[in-house]
Amino acid sequence: MRTIDEDIKNNSFQSAYLLYGAEGYLKKQYKDKLKKALVREGDTMNAAFFQGKETNPKELIDLAETMPFFAGHRLIVVEDSGFFKSGAEDLAEYMAQVPATTTFVFSESEVDKRSRMYKALKAKGRIVEFAVQNQELLTRWMLGRLKREGKNITRAAMGEFFQRVGTDMGTLDREMEKLICYCLERDVIELADVEAVCPQAVTNKVFDMVGAIIECRRREALELYYDLLALREPPMRILFLIMRQYNILLQLKNLKRKGMNSNAMAKEAGIPAFAVNRSLGQASRLSVDSIKGILSYGAQMEEAVKTGRMNDQIAVELMIIEASRQREYC
Repeated sequence: MRTIDEDIKNNSFQSAYLLYGAEGYLKKQYKDKLKKALVREGDTMNAAFFQGKETNPKELIDLAETMPFFAGHRLIVVEDSGFFKSGAEDLAEYMAQVPATTTFVFSESEVDKRSRMYKALKAKGRIVEFAVQNQELLTRWMLGRLKREGKNITRAAMGEFFQRVGTDMGTLDREMEKLICYCLERDVIELADVEAVCPQAVTNKVFDMVGAIIECRRREALELYYDLLALREPPMRILFLIMRQYNILLQLKNLKRKGMNSNAMAKEAGIPAFAVNRSLGQASRLSVDSIKGILSYGAQMEEAVKTGRMNDQIAVELMIIEASRQREYC
């Protein structure tokens, strides 16, 4: 990210930038920074935007060859094109001969580093990965935001804030703005303020649901499920999140067996550090075989829904009931 900041500061731009990764908030911030630096606001003559896998590489090449109109640069922004996973051979070859007056900015969720486009851009442009940020960095970011507003937050409130909101920077930013407005007349944000303002994320409700399943509290697990349905969460997304949590439990059991510490396990499993210990608590109550059995049953339910043999809402109910049976004393 610093390399992009330096390019903007020095007014010296690469022919192409690839911004990719799971952290959409930062990705958008740097895409907007480049746009602001390269073209004037409202300049529709020299800025073009494309989105989706239907984007035509030849159209991009033709546009790149067009001289900017009374400006120093022509900007071409391409989002979620899929070019960095397969195809776009002509565009990959063209990356070596992009005119100095044209700059491409590609924004992608996923890339294949073996793809020809990735290799071509690595040779002639700049690649920046925007990974999910760790809790330490996010905490510093939030504290800096609060300091600029002349506010502080208690340790308990900050911990609960992350528990409820998660680690997506866009969501954190919006929820912190709500908290600041809610506490407009006070200097310190308290735990009660977080509980009053910030709703629990869907993933947290699913975590609580899995906890209820593991502890044989079937009625509570089903009530949490019905709460999510009332919030218009699709049953198949709920099933996906349940299976994701069990996959995390299985992964953490294996990582703990290897002797990894919490930070290493968090990085390997792709979850926040604060979520490791509470997930390990759940994992300790289940055997590896029982987790595999639950995942297998979940896959069967998913197949039954996709093939039209079962209603999606009923399939998730059966999944919850079957998962609770994996504990011998339930």
